Amino acid sequence: MGASRGTGAELVEELAERGHVVTAFSRRAGAHPEGVRTVTGDVLDADALGKAMVGQDAVAVTLGIPDNPFRVRLTRRASSRLDVRSAGTRAVLDAMGEHDVPRLVVQSTYGIGDTYRHLPLALKAFFTLGIRPQVRDHERQEEVVRESGLAWTIVRPTVLHDEATDAPAHVSTDDLAPTMRVSRRQVARVEADAIEDDSRHAQVLSVTAAA
Repeated sequence: MGASRGTGAELVEELAERGHVVTAFSRRAGAHPEGVRTVTGDVLDADALGKAMVGQDAVAVTLGIPDNPFRVRLTRRASSRLDVRSAGTRAVLDAMGEHDVPRLVVQSTYGIGDTYRHLPLALKAFFTLGIRPQVRDHERQEEVVRESGLAWTIVRPTVLHDEATDAPAHVSTDDLAPTMRVSRRQVARVEADAIEDDSRHAQVLSVTAAA
């Protein structure tokens, strides 16, 4: 979910390269590797979600708002619903329940929950002044996931960038992050690993570049 751009598109490519049968769901069709099935629709459209769930054994949610966060904060408007993360994830969970899809990986962000205290001062200010509504929506999203009863994993990346790298990400379950930047492809690899690894069930992963 959220597969047309950003980390979602990187995850689709990563899973396809690993040989998985992949369905990419998004509001607009993206450019994906050959063999990837594409379903377009709104994440709150139950019929579209149902089509995407057919034949799946896992779902990855990478929903977000692509607009400038300061403009969103000032205008309280965006090209997506302001609560797209929590409302969209709730709709995905309903569709997963109807189609007996057991495995869920959800991308949140570093700075939620106990990780907030580890943020540098500038990022704390950004979370409080710049993206507080999005932070609250992430918090609601994580609550929905934890209460879902599914085999879930939450992934919290630090500040994302698009630079290519083959370096492995630093992954921890202790809320600590040695750096505050990570590439989207590094995060995609961690999310793909989580989908494949049953030991990651009910874990919250902090993901960043190694120091």
